[in-house]
Amino acid sequence: MRIDGIPASPGYAEGPLFDLDRPVAVYRGKATAAEEKAALTAAIGRAVSRLTSLAETADDDAAGILEFQIAMLEDDALGGPAFASIGSGEPADVAWRQALDAEIAGYEASDQDYFRARAADLRDIRDQVLLALSEDGDIDAPTGAILYGVDIAPTRFLETDWSRGGGIALKAGSSASHVAMLARSRGVPMVVGLGASADKPAGNALLDAEHGAIMLSPSPAEIDAFRQSASSFAARQGKTQTFLAQPAATKAGTHVRVQVNIAYPSDVDSIDIASCDGVGLMRTEFLFGKALPDEETQYRAYRKVLEWAGEKPVTIRTVDAGGDKPVPGFTVEETNPFLGLRGIRLSLARRDIFRVQIRALLRAAVHGNLKVMFPMIATAEEYSQAAALFAEEQTALAARGVAHKLPPLGIMVEVPSVAIAPEAFANVAFFSVGSNDLTQYVLAAARDNAAVAYLNSLRHPAVLRLIASVAAFGHQRGIPVSLCGDAGGDPVAIPALLEAGLRDLSVAPAQLAMAKAAIADVSV
Repeated sequence: MRIDGIPASPGYAEGPLFDLDRPVAVYRGKATAAEEKAALTAAIGRAVSRLTSLAETADDDAAGILEFQIAMLEDDALGGPAFASIGSGEPADVAWRQALDAEIAGYEASDQDYFRARAADLRDIRDQVLLALSEDGDIDAPTGAILYGVDIAPTRFLETDWSRGGGIALKAGSSASHVAMLARSRGVPMVVGLGASADKPAGNALLDAEHGAIMLSPSPAEIDAFRQSASSFAARQGKTQTFLAQPAATKAGTHVRVQVNIAYPSDVDSIDIASCDGVGLMRTEFLFGKALPDEETQYRAYRKVLEWAGEKPVTIRTVDAGGDKPVPGFTVEETNPFLGLRGIRLSLARRDIFRVQIRALLRAAVHGNLKVMFPMIATAEEYSQAAALFAEEQTALAARGVAHKLPPLGIMVEVPSVAIAPEAFANVAFFSVGSNDLTQYVLAAARDNAAVAYLNSLRHPAVLRLIASVAAFGHQRGIPVSLCGDAGGDPVAIPALLEAGLRDLSVAPAQLAMAKAAIADVSV
């Protein structure tokens, strides 16, 4: 039986199925409500300790996920309903499960895919505590297994040894989930949106995460065909590595700049600057976590990347909070955050916070080739206001004798109003197409919602026409145009992007070699 889904991390895996949905270990009830409360308190403490130990050895991406879970567990508001239920006579495990299930249901009912994706973190938190309540240990998946179930907990992913193969096949899930991001960064094959199967599958399975499918109880012929596809994929992956150290160029010899997208300063530690043309997007949301960052913290983060890049450009995006990136003490709760106070709109509404970031950027600019871009720009007035704040802070730093430099200021092209009428922004230093949001807004279809994923395609004529018009306008006016969305690293999308006139792409570091290889196969 073949079940089709959505690719979340490309690759192939063959191995035994491991049931992610098996029951959690049994809890043995206590004699009194006081003992039940004490048991739950102790279990939450053990879960926090386990997560803390994992976080100490995790990389930045994984540590951020675990810190989020720790913060949730340490928030008394999360466990409050469970302790209240224990006071009404429920045992600790039932009270905790009911309280967390109610919270999970609220996340899953959200009309925002970000919050639906975060439901996996809440399920993980729920099960971590239930496991700590029990006296039984967790069951490890066999080496090379395909983990199959409704969804997967981030801790399950982090505790799995992927060095000897294996993959993830989810009936639900999301390519925007924390685990999907981890899978892509580590090269673990993953498919989501498979739906519920009629029977409980068992035995070996074949996971095709390049095209998005799983084959259960495969025939010998299907196994042979699968292994040929897997070998071909591995060969293509190996061949692309030969392009990594070379400048990117098409068959016709057209040079294409290929930069990298980074989310943390530490990302550059594993990147050879010689392999890329700079940083096309440095996100700054990582700084805005449990507390708002001060100027010095931001300055040091920006300086690190600028010094690593040397003479090559580093494009830093001002904080793109809001939408799918809530920040305590900064963002606001909205019924439709993707169309609300996010990106530059939020920064202009909270100028006290924005000015701190601006000063850090101005000071860091003396250490390299900095460019700054504003997210979620919809009107020329927003750009003018943001640029004016940079000018004001530059004057203030000069008056204090603080070393600084005003970098070129550009904008993200992710709101259709900019792509439709780029002439309103003829005074910007550069354009950077955010293909993820632009595609989502043009087609009114979230790319990570399995129900409408078939609609969300950068190769839709409407999206490509807008990108081509921005590229043509930039070429006519001498304004550089790049693209920093996921499509820039997609070998299938790259030919269409180059045909649209783009000559500057920014991709995830893991996609550098593959993007360069795809460019070399294009004739323009």
